[in-house]
Amino acid sequence: MINENERGEALSPVGMFDSGVGGISVLREAVRLLPNERFIFYGDTKNAPYGTKTKEAVLALSRQVVKALLKRQCKAIVIACNTATSAAAADLRAEYPDLPIIAMEPALKPASLLHSDGVVLSLATPGTIAGEKYAHLYALYGKGVVSLPCPGLMEFVERGELDGPALNRYFETLFMPYRDKKVEAIVLGCTHYSFLKKSIAGFFPGVPLLDGNGGTVRQLRRRLEAQNLLAPAEAAGGVELLSSGGGEPVKTMQALLCAEL
Repeated sequence: MINENERGEALSPVGMFDSGVGGISVLREAVRLLPNERFIFYGDTKNAPYGTKTKEAVLALSRQVVKALLKRQCKAIVIACNTATSAAAADLRAEYPDLPIIAMEPALKPASLLHSDGVVLSLATPGTIAGEKYAHLYALYGKGVVSLPCPGLMEFVERGELDGPALNRYFETLFMPYRDKKVEAIVLGCTHYSFLKKSIAGFFPGVPLLDGNGGTVRQLRRRLEAQNLLAPAEAAGGVELLSSGGGEPVKTMQALLCAEL
């Protein structure tokens, strides 16, 4: 039996943040799997990208965002950014030991199950690839994996540019060495990249594209259930979008929330 205090906490929102608008891909999955939850999504678009910043800078920015979300009574935090996960998740969990903090993870483990005698391409920001989290996953599941740092790629999504000649030129250069190789899977190691699936699939038809969005949301559900924080079935879910960069990025978030993938 849930008491009134626990019920009140369960009705509190889940806070979610990213360096920009890419974490909307995680929010979409969260709304689909947890329709009774209220979500506050914060895009730190004023300070994007995180992927080319130092670990210390990303940690400081992540701390600021989490403090802002906690002021809005968030019951849990989802770090919908692989770079922020690598730079800040461990510190934030140590600073808030009672707060459920769920973080992203590049999908190297599921990709390893698809590897045989070809290659797996892992696309991520330079900051993610340079991080300890990625290095740990790579040591466990990196057989056959080619890590491809993608500076500048997330900015296409920030601009709402999900296809077009400039994006195609970017991918042509990035993928040129692998067009004649047996590519068994492609890991989308940045939440922004989920919005570029159609463009990427055009270069590698039929190759599985893997992101960590579903696994992250399922872990969120498990943590909420374990701490009696899951919103009741009769609760009306909802989404609030915030940005450090003003109203224009919020319009982009709203469009991505409804975009076809």
